[in-house]
Amino acid sequence: MTEIGAFFAMGGYAGFVWSAYGIAAAVLGGLSVYSWRRYRDSIVTVERLQQDLGRRR
Repeated sequence: MTEIGAFFAMGGYAGFVWSAYGIAAAVLGGLSVYSWRRYRDSIVTVERLQQDLGRRR
């Protein structure tokens, strides 16, 4: 059990290490959500443009 505690303590640097992991996870998560929303918006835009093109023909 002391090995697990020592692992999570990170030799006294746990505050820096775990906060860095947290920030990295938050940034990657935010980028994933942003990319997914942009992709969804671009699909809607492409469909709208294709409908407009079909009306012009």
